[in-house]
Amino acid sequence: MAVPESRGSTPDTGADAGRRAAATPSPAGRIRVVIAKPGLDGHDRGAKVVARALRDAGMEVIYTGLHQTPEQIVETAIQEDADGIGLSILSGAHMTLFRRVLDLLRQRDADDIVVFGGGIIPDADIQALTDLGVAKVFTPGTPTQEIVTWVRDHLGEPAEPASAESA
Repeated sequence: MAVPESRGSTPDTGADAGRRAAATPSPAGRIRVVIAKPGLDGHDRGAKVVARALRDAGMEVIYTGLHQTPEQIVETAIQEDADGIGLSILSGAHMTLFRRVLDLLRQRDADDIVVFGGGIIPDADIQALTDLGVAKVFTPGTPTQEIVTWVRDHLGEPAEPASAESA
């Protein structure tokens, strides 16, 4: 009987050494996304709607629930070998929370995990979040199909490498 491949870090390889080195796709090539509610937000309906839409589109979704710290979110994403993290923030703390998640990903050498999100985020802050490294900010009223399409386009499997013959 074959032993299933471990998706988390192991004591033999260090915390995150070579985490994505082999660029091993998720089981069945599915996109893996962590959807998280950082901080003190108590309203998770939007996050659950997005999580369900991504799941219905064939993606593997790990929903962390309410009141997660940035450290918990990043740890979950690394342990689950996620392709992306979607943050839902309604509290007004978006600049602090996105920055912390991005900083932690860099510290853990996991900044290949794409960070996106949405919530009650003023238009004036969207460019600042993009400058920090947030890949996409969705605002209230964004159709779920638009989110699904964006995630599929930006977190999907990489294109096949060109063959030696075409070089």
